[in-house]
Amino acid sequence: MRTDSSPGNLPAREHLPAGSAGTPVLDVVIPVYNEEKDLQPCVVRLHEHLKRTFPYAFRITVADNASTDTTPQVAARLESEIPEVRSFRLEQKGRGRALRTVWSASDAPILAYMDVDLSTDLNALLPLVAPLISGHSDLAIGSRLARSSRVVRGAKREFISRTYNLILRGSLQARFSDAQCGFKAIRRDVAQVLLPLIEDTGWFFDTEMLVLAERAGLRIHEVPVDWVDDPNSTVHIVKTATDDLKGVWRVGRALATGSLPLDRLARPFGDDPRDRDLTDVPKGLARQLVGFCVVGVLSTLFYLLLYSGFRSFSGSQIANALALLVSAVANTAANRRLTFGVRGRGSAVRHQAQGLVVFGIGLALTSGSLAALNAATSSPAHSTELAVLIAANLAATVLRFLLFRAWVFPDRRDETEASTVVASHNPSSPTYGTTTAAHQQHPQQLPHQQHPHTPLPQRPNATAPQAPYTNYDHSQTNEFRAGEAADRTWGDATMQLQAVRPHDHDPRDTRDAR
Repeated sequence: MRTDSSPGNLPAREHLPAGSAGTPVLDVVIPVYNEEKDLQPCVVRLHEHLKRTFPYAFRITVADNASTDTTPQVAARLESEIPEVRSFRLEQKGRGRALRTVWSASDAPILAYMDVDLSTDLNALLPLVAPLISGHSDLAIGSRLARSSRVVRGAKREFISRTYNLILRGSLQARFSDAQCGFKAIRRDVAQVLLPLIEDTGWFFDTEMLVLAERAGLRIHEVPVDWVDDPNSTVHIVKTATDDLKGVWRVGRALATGSLPLDRLARPFGDDPRDRDLTDVPKGLARQLVGFCVVGVLSTLFYLLLYSGFRSFSGSQIANALALLVSAVANTAANRRLTFGVRGRGSAVRHQAQGLVVFGIGLALTSGSLAALNAATSSPAHSTELAVLIAANLAATVLRFLLFRAWVFPDRRDETEASTVVASHNPSSPTYGTTTAAHQQHPQQLPHQQHPHTPLPQRPNATAPQAPYTNYDHSQTNEFRAGEAADRTWGDATMQLQAVRPHDHDPRDTRDAR
């Protein structure tokens, strides 16, 4: 998948090598809203499980998004008692907003989240993040709908969940099995580029993230989970379902119009034979040939149908010209999108103009063939005309593919190898900047850029002093608005978060229920 201007910016995945460092490998975020009763048992249980089973350094981050009960105080107390726990206060609600804010600021190479009720069996956590650590996958999700999953929940929630996933499959062609399970993980390098593309700040955040990642060709690993429904869940099903359907419509429309720069998420194959340089075999040729043949067959059928219709009220030359003109416009648009992977409206007019030039060459071939047939026979049969046109179109098709590949839709990746596209957000523009190779020589100018060969931190020994977390320094007093972070109005992908201290409190805290 590519456009005319961007070769993609995600490098090939690599296994994070083991080593010792102060930065945690895994940052598990627990988004909460008015969870004063369940928060402490959840964090304690998760911390004990990770201490016992996870072989690397980890962090547990409590993301309190606008709670009105004593949840902030509980989170602050846990932070003071458990070294691996951090807590943050956001002044606006929304699970998606909380995840985007904390994930964007985290320095851990693997980012995960889970619901505070811990409905998912924690034994699935290591299988969830292992493919991300190894470099096998980009995202990982827990699936309650896998055949080997064991799920205990009511018929109502079962019906809603399966119906929602069927809607995603039918409308957005999603291939992942479970979009709503609150048990997911993502590599930080992927999150830095993917998060600015996600608009939703609520419950649809997960679905939008997965759909965009899948459409961009990223690898999503699914882990069967054991899951027990929480009967005390406070999710408003009707409102959530309505918002999700609105999100499906919005994302589907964006994908249909090509307005999402998914090429920026393109990642090359790793150590894959299909990605190795082969002598005299252009990259992508086989896939383009298959796509071009499929489009060509459909275009030919469309052309013959149009010719037969136009021939009923006009001469053969006029019918051929009209049919070829209409089918050529459709053929250029289809090949632009499906065969050569060019998305968006950029250069669309130029591509159509060049396609019309190619159409002129095809018209000359087919018209010349008809002229030769009419010269040989004064009144040829309609079936003979069609046979001659099919043969002429085959010759024109070969020439059309060569012209499309070399002139209309050339692969410009070789011209842009010297530059690497780095996702950054500007408050006034949704565009993305380009950082040249010279800029890459100064990695300190790019916050949160982790070298792919940085050793993977091991979990500190229980008796050894723990290194401080540089990105969560409690001496920092920089304030931020969570709304600005979640709505993507920051200047870059890095944000300073202010930790919740034991003496902090929300002046609007009135202990009112939702």
